[in-house]
Amino acid sequence: MWIQQKSTPAPLDELQGHTVGLKFECNQCHTEVFTDSIGVPAADHLANSTEDDGQYEKEEIKCPGCDMTHEITVKSTFEGVTFDVSEVQPESVSYQLNH
Repeated sequence: MWIQQKSTPAPLDELQGHTVGLKFECNQCHTEVFTDSIGVPAADHLANSTEDDGQYEKEEIKCPGCDMTHEITVKSTFEGVTFDVSEVQPESVSYQLNH
C-alpha cells in the first residue's frame, strides 16, 4: 500500500531497519518513477543534539521517461523519517514498506 509523504516525518519505529520503495512523479516529464528497495537507517543515538541526530541514505535514480537523474535522500531522526527527492515536491513522494 502506497503512503503519501506528509509534511510531518513518517514514523521511525515502523520504518527503521526495513527497506522501502518510493514512487514519485518526475517534475520534468511527469513520468511515474519507482525506486528499488532503499534501506531506512536508524537514528543516531549518540548524537549530541537534535540537529545532529540524522542518519542519511543517498541514492540516485534515472527517470525512465526523460533520463533526468533524481537524487534521493532518506533521513532518519528521532522525529521520524523523511524522503527527499531532488527537483520533486515532497508531497508528490509516496513510500511503501517492503516485507
